[in-house]
Amino acid sequence: MRVRVRLFAMLRERAGRDSVELALGDDATVADALEALRADPRLDEMLGRLPVRMAVNRDLASLETELTPATSSRSCPRSAEARGAVHARVTGEELSVEALSRAVGRPGAGAIVVFQGTTREIPRLEYEAYEEMATERIAAILDDCVERHDLEAAAAEHRVGAVPLGEPSVIVAVSAAHRDAAFAAAREAIDRIKTEVPIWKCEVTKAASGQRRRWVEGTPE
Repeated sequence: MRVRVRLFAMLRERAGRDSVELALGDDATVADALEALRADPRLDEMLGRLPVRMAVNRDLASLETELTPATSSRSCPRSAEARGAVHARVTGEELSVEALSRAVGRPGAGAIVVFQGTTREIPRLEYEAYEEMATERIAAILDDCVERHDLEAAAAEHRVGAVPLGEPSVIVAVSAAHRDAAFAAAREAIDRIKTEVPIWKCEVTKAASGQRRRWVEGTPE
């Protein structure tokens, strides 16, 4: 069985390509795929020291997950989707607070809370995403928030590519009948987006040799 593994962030840069073709046995698992990746000396050391997860068919997988010819794997260190009261998007375009605030406006909404995450201190951030899975995961998080906090609507957009100092990289907007629910839902949504969605952040700063790039782990703060 041949499996194509897509690489992201640090693994993609170290390998010098965005995917690897692996020849695996018919009963191969995710653990077998990771071990096969270590045959590449450019990836071996990094795979040995970094927490790496694989997604199979856009779902995070365990080491025991079996692979089949019909599955696709993605190593993890749509442009737009709307489902009722939920809007999720991953995009290379500039984000708009006003547009997302309007998107969650409803007759029954007594409160709209908007969170905007902006680039600070660093001259530029670069974001990379497994976009199809990221959009689906953001939408699922917003679905949970709508149900848990009885929201009228929820929307979130995350930018990919280069984001200059001071510009927003992520915006979350929620509406509810009352402000307590709106504040709680907005906090839960951004915390989970930062920790559960396959989006990677790289800090780009100036150095004597040109540019210095450092990939940063996501945190809820």
